[in-house]
Amino acid sequence: MLCSMTGFARVEDACEQGDLTWEVRSVNHRYLEIGFRLPEEIRRLEGQLRSRLQSRLTRGKIDCTFRYRLTDMQAAALELNMPLLDSLLLQIYELNEKLPDPAPVRAYDVLAWPGVVQSADRDMESIHVACLELFEKAVDQLVNMRMTEGGRTEKILQGKCAEIGSIVRNVRNRYPQVLASVREKLQKRAAELLLEVDQARLEQELVYLAQKLDIMEELDRLESHLDEMSSIFARREAAGRRLDFLMQECHREANTLSVKSADVETTRVAVDLKVLVEQMREQVQNVE
Repeated sequence: MLCSMTGFARVEDACEQGDLTWEVRSVNHRYLEIGFRLPEEIRRLEGQLRSRLQSRLTRGKIDCTFRYRLTDMQAAALELNMPLLDSLLLQIYELNEKLPDPAPVRAYDVLAWPGVVQSADRDMESIHVACLELFEKAVDQLVNMRMTEGGRTEKILQGKCAEIGSIVRNVRNRYPQVLASVREKLQKRAAELLLEVDQARLEQELVYLAQKLDIMEELDRLESHLDEMSSIFARREAAGRRLDFLMQECHREANTLSVKSADVETTRVAVDLKVLVEQMREQVQNVE
């Protein structure tokens, strides 16, 4: 089954320390690009979080945001990080000495500096554990949504494949009639010009023309590409790049079919093929 690159997950949980929330968004991308927005106290978990996500997904631009709100008791138990505060005030003093007209620094600005204010008794280890567990649930939800969307895309692609298969069969069945029509036109044209026709030479020209107009190879390759796509649909693996390559190949065969066309109907059918392939290609851009 195919997997889409588009999805969204939001999970929430409450622990003794407060309320935790994960939001994970996924959109199309050529490769796997992961970004995290984390509170400073959770930053050291980013490596673990990234590894867990990389083990589940192969493509897409993933934005992960974690927020937590402390309980009133936890929020009240705050203290200043004095070593950091002293260092920060020293840097501010030295900078002010070098500036001609320094702006006043408010206490709020200093307190807002990351790490200056911290919890006196906050149990960060339990928050870390809860953060990792909740992240797993968010990733599960995201993957399930991407699989569901991928299933819808697969049905659309299967329908387009069936249309292409039907067109290929019809063109193959009509091909003898097309050649017969070409032969008839040549003979009729020769009669109109009152030319004495050398039947042996005419047959040679018809053979040459038939080779020039031969579209069996293109039809065979189109059917081969359809078989490969059916095989991909049956496997559960990342298939976006493979499908995109097959779309390019199908488009090439449709172009060649149009060039070799010997009648209006085949030309029209070649255009229909191009439209179908382009519609499939748009869908494939969203496949992992």
